Amino acid sequence: MKLLHPSLEDLTPRHIELFWRYQVVRTGVDFSAAMCFLVGSAFFFFASLSTPADWLFLVGSILFAVKPTIDLVRSAHLRRLPTTSSPAAGDLR
Repeated sequence: MKLLHPSLEDLTPRHIELFWRYQVVRTGVDFSAAMCFLVGSAFFFFASLSTPADWLFLVGSILFAVKPTIDLVRSAHLRRLPTTSSPAAGDLR
């Protein structure tokens, strides 16, 4: 299995389960980043909230940077698991 490009025919149920767990985390990060930008944008309508708006934009940007990190960690984790074509495919733990 190549990094960031798995061979779909070699995936086990454990691969699929872990993929979706990482996807839930990635979606949560994506939603949080979007909310930071949305609320931060609304805060800029009020001069007294410009500093919190700046912080929300910074946090949103950091969250967007976390997404590819999640992808890399997920890919590395899935790559370490035995596939259906590997000798240890019966032992999925």
